[in-house]
Amino acid sequence: MTDATANLLSARVTVRYPAKAPVLNGVALDIAPGEVVGLVGQSGSGKSTLALAILGLLGRKRAAVEGNITFQGADLLKMPERDLRNLRGRAISLVLQSPLSSLNPALRIRTQLKEAWRAHADGSAVDCDKAIQSAMTSVSLPADADFLKKYPSQLSVGQAQRVLIAMAVMHRPALLIADEATSALDVITQSEILELFARLHRETGMSILYISHDLPSVAGICQRIAILHEGQIVECGTAGQIFSRPNHPYTQRLMASLPHLPTGTKAAAVRAGTGSANAQPVSG
Repeated sequence: MTDATANLLSARVTVRYPAKAPVLNGVALDIAPGEVVGLVGQSGSGKSTLALAILGLLGRKRAAVEGNITFQGADLLKMPERDLRNLRGRAISLVLQSPLSSLNPALRIRTQLKEAWRAHADGSAVDCDKAIQSAMTSVSLPADADFLKKYPSQLSVGQAQRVLIAMAVMHRPALLIADEATSALDVITQSEILELFARLHRETGMSILYISHDLPSVAGICQRIAILHEGQIVECGTAGQIFSRPNHPYTQRLMASLPHLPTGTKAAAVRAGTGSANAQPVSG
């Protein structure tokens, strides 16, 4: 088990919905500062539930959350909602699967970026414009008036996802949660977004929890991988270990289901698994 005080995030949680078996049962996950961790599991395994638990968003779903989720030394499960609202989007940000559903269709892009900035910052209109310019540049999107006055429906899916990411990183969060953030994209755009996450990680040093059912995409970006199965993390390790020497029968089945991995995927997994100074085992 890792030293919780050395981690940016340390979660030990069980999540139950009324009259149902636990969705998450004693899940244990640690993320070190500056680390990229993949969370892999099939649909219904509890991946998004863990993300919502970290963000304190399960209350509205009538879920009971037991245990503790420590972030930057504070237990999020004991934090008042007012403090959680101040944390979301500033210290912990979320990028979801469907960008065109996540953006408000009735508001122009600039308005949505402005609201994201003002949620956690005070300053002049000039300060806001500078922040928008910086955020858009960081995701390789234009920040000119013509682009910013567009509505989400006027963007491609890839552009919309980049806008979401720009909003998520505007306040330089310590932790970015990407929940199936590339699954709605075509292969080329998916590759571009993965490279964007990798570049933002290099440039800002933020930690990333990359949630996906797609093993090749996880291998390309993550230093460590946690395998979630039936509400429990059944195996954790470096990307190289998970791809080359899976131990748990479920992980072995996952690997067997991908007999024709894209060229270079295993090599990328080995590089990701052995090239991180922050790599630590995850308990679970």
